[in-house]
Amino acid sequence: MFFAETWLDIAARGVVLTTLALVWIVLLIRIVGLRSLSKMTNFDFVMTVALGSLLAGASQASEWTGFAQIMVAIVALFLLQVTAALLRRKSEAAQSAMENKPVFLMRDGVIDEKALARTRVAHSDLIAKLREANALHFDEVRAVVLEATGDVSVLHGERLDPRVVEDVESA
Repeated sequence: MFFAETWLDIAARGVVLTTLALVWIVLLIRIVGLRSLSKMTNFDFVMTVALGSLLAGASQASEWTGFAQIMVAIVALFLLQVTAALLRRKSEAAQSAMENKPVFLMRDGVIDEKALARTRVAHSDLIAKLREANALHFDEVRAVVLEATGDVSVLHGERLDPRVVEDVESA
C-alpha cells in the first residue's frame, strides 16, 4: 500500500490510516454535533460502539477500496443517527420504538424487588450504586432510576421534585 518492505508498510498503514479515519470522524462530529457521541439512547450507545469498530477496521485496511468503504460506512452511521434523532423528535411512535423507558428500582427508601427482577438488576449492584452516590441511609434515597441508557441515577436529599421523575415507570 505504501512501501515494498512489509514491516515498514504495516507501520505506515497503521499510523496513516488510523490518523485519516480519526480525522474523518472528528470532522463528522464537528459537522453533526457532539450529540453524535452522547449516550442518551441505546441507539446512541450502539453508534459509539460501531464507530470504534469501524475505526479499528480502518486502521487495518489493506486496500484503498476497503478503507474507502469504511469511511462511507462511518458517514452512513452519522446519517442514520441524525435521521433517527429527527424521527424521535417528530413521532412519539418512533420514539417509543427506539427508546427504553426509565424504571424506578427504589423509591422513598424502599427497594422495588419486582423492578429489580424485571430489569435483571442484582440487589448487590443496586447497593453498589447507592454507595457510589454516597447514599448513607435508605431513608435519604428519594429514588433510584435505571435510565434508558442503562445508567443508574440515585436521587437523594430532602425532597424530590416530581418533574424530575415524570417519565419514569414503576414496575
